Amino acid sequence: MLSVELHAHSSLSYDGRDPVELLLAQAQAVGLDALAVTDHDEIDASLEAAELAPEYGLVGIPAMEVTSAAGHILAFGIDELVPAGLSYDETLDRIHEQGGVAVVPHPFQSSRHGVAAHISRDQLAAADAIEVYNSRLFTGWANRKAKRFATARKLPMTAGSDAHIGEMVGQAVTEVGTDDRSVEGILDAIVEGKTSVVGSRTPWRISFRQFGGGVKRRIKRTVSDLV
Repeated sequence: MLSVELHAHSSLSYDGRDPVELLLAQAQAVGLDALAVTDHDEIDASLEAAELAPEYGLVGIPAMEVTSAAGHILAFGIDELVPAGLSYDETLDRIHEQGGVAVVPHPFQSSRHGVAAHISRDQLAAADAIEVYNSRLFTGWANRKAKRFATARKLPMTAGSDAHIGEMVGQAVTEVGTDDRSVEGILDAIVEGKTSVVGSRTPWRISFRQFGGGVKRRIKRTVSDLV
């Protein structure tokens, strides 16, 4: 089994704080095997992290979190930016055209751009996997609903820390049943459903810090863009 972090944000995200080197160092420190940096509508930092990952004894999975018209979709194993604002179906198509894997994060959390409120259940099931444990939970209801949906549809399941600061990398991980320590091996095993999820809730104080810091950084970037 490989221990994989599939949902983490660097400072390239509008709400992320730390450079990829800190995310990689944290992943190494907590004993992970692989890391995907999934910045919002950005891919450059993830490509950098994938290149640097072997220096930390890690597999780096190039990825991003795409803001589709319906909500957020994680794209893994891609090397070109998938544009924001496309329909849910077209976003999945763009990911698959690159040979990538599409995973829907926090699908039932509409306050965090979950897609379920805007698409049919059949469309949701067209994803390659469903994130059923996101550590930035409040009641856990949305995670449980995601797991029930994935179980009923026999869909592969993943977990992610949704880390926006380096120290939260590894808070929730996907254990992937493969001995193939490559991007392709890991993603193939995920699509085949050879996964289990392990994680714990992000502490309240850190959730608030991540949220508050993200708002400040977003405002700062907006002002900078206007200037």
